[in-house]
Amino acid sequence: MDQAPNAALLDDLIRRRLDEILPQKLEEIRAQKTPAMTIISTKGTLDWAYPPFILASTAGALGWDVSVFFTFYGLNLLKKDLGDLKVSPLGNPGMPMKMPFGPDWFKAINWNIPNAVQAVVPGFETMATTLMKQTIHNKGVAGVEELRQACIEADVKLIGCQMTVDLFGFAREDFIPEVKDFVGAATFLPMARDADVSLFI
Repeated sequence: MDQAPNAALLDDLIRRRLDEILPQKLEEIRAQKTPAMTIISTKGTLDWAYPPFILASTAGALGWDVSVFFTFYGLNLLKKDLGDLKVSPLGNPGMPMKMPFGPDWFKAINWNIPNAVQAVVPGFETMATTLMKQTIHNKGVAGVEELRQACIEADVKLIGCQMTVDLFGFAREDFIPEVKDFVGAATFLPMARDADVSLFI
């Protein structure tokens, strides 16, 4: 006859104790968990190479578990030779041109060049790429290859999209040997689902 009240009392005591200790325990678990980040890199131009490598190398240096999935033109960032990366100012309204040479007043001018001019002037993309490389050099910013190497040293997982490799007819030998794997979206999506931060670039 006394078992039911005793069981209810015990349940109540257990609930109260759990309410006391559970929040602290969950906080301890969260504090001990290694943060994870996934990035989907889709663009293969010189200027768009910087965001995934800067974010990934920084997170990796902080001890995060980082995976970067390179798909479509982003796959170019995993090639052995990055020397042919170019800037594509055409259709990029957020990219005013700045000159990396001359007096300060001249370098401060934003050269907003209309798309119509960029499209018809021969060699405009090459000129924009040269100016961007000179600006990067003048400011002492790390090159794309240096940032990629920093990712490798920070144990960032560089992952290629197998479908893109097949689509564009690439061979695995075209890419750096540090590429962790070539997989499809179905393999990468669970990584993104479980990550604390997921970015699309």
